[in-house]
Amino acid sequence: MKPELASLLEKYEEQILGQTRNLKLLLAAILAGGHVLIEGVPGTGKTQMVKTLASLLGGTFNRIQFTPDLLPSDITGSTIYNMKDSTFQTLKGPIFTNILLADEINRTPAKTQAALLEAMEEKQVTIQGETYLLPDVFFVVATQNPIEFEGTYPLPEAQQDRFLFKLNIDFPSFEDEKNVLKQVIEDHDELSQVESILDVETFLEIRKEIQNVTISDSILDYIMQIVRRTRETESIRFGASTRAGISIGKAAQAWAYLSGRDYVTPDDIKMVARPGLRHRIQLSPHMELEGENVDQTIEELVGAIPVPR
Repeated sequence: MKPELASLLEKYEEQILGQTRNLKLLLAAILAGGHVLIEGVPGTGKTQMVKTLASLLGGTFNRIQFTPDLLPSDITGSTIYNMKDSTFQTLKGPIFTNILLADEINRTPAKTQAALLEAMEEKQVTIQGETYLLPDVFFVVATQNPIEFEGTYPLPEAQQDRFLFKLNIDFPSFEDEKNVLKQVIEDHDELSQVESILDVETFLEIRKEIQNVTISDSILDYIMQIVRRTRETESIRFGASTRAGISIGKAAQAWAYLSGRDYVTPDDIKMVARPGLRHRIQLSPHMELEGENVDQTIEELVGAIPVPR
């Protein structure tokens, strides 16, 4: 692992307390070239987590607050007529950035959601018939509030599949929460000025190195057994797609790289399986009535599959 990346991860954990695993998963997702859906109650540091990562990476950052009246052009951009020059001028929207925070994505209608999700998949935007490529480093973090559903437009399961991970942000422990209060109250100016540790060029070099992390046939078999088991288990109504297997494999390569290894182990697969699958499967109605949750089902499913040696 490059020393700059190790320094970035250390600085990141210093800035955002009590979320060590989620921070590493978030960084693994962007290194793997994927996008992340974060679910958590307000005030748990979701926005700060993403803004800090953007500052450390030295990339550009934009935030969009999704609302019911937001239009697709408010995200992608539009063309206006310049009366002074008698020409049409293209104004690019906030999607043209390295890291985009889509805050409360479930508060905007399906048409606007689709505009963002299409750009995530195609890495390009069409404005008035003209196609514009998005930056090489383009990473979307979308947030959802799990406690308010009035006036919301839940993301369809097929669209959630576009995200590599779904992270659940919970309240930190007593000590971590106390340290957050102390850090913000005493060192507020220091928190608001985070210097970049990487640049975009170095980041792209790291991505190429991650693609060379070895993932053996036995590990690929292990991933496929997990994915296919989600389709064969009675407790799961809809199983994971082929895209889920690809996502788990790429995320495991990034996790192994962050752990200082050039090969993927079964433990790497276990680490990324839950965030990689929890938004891609649906439990059977009788399991939901019995109070079973998705994470528990995934853990039991993965635990029942023999680990390759």
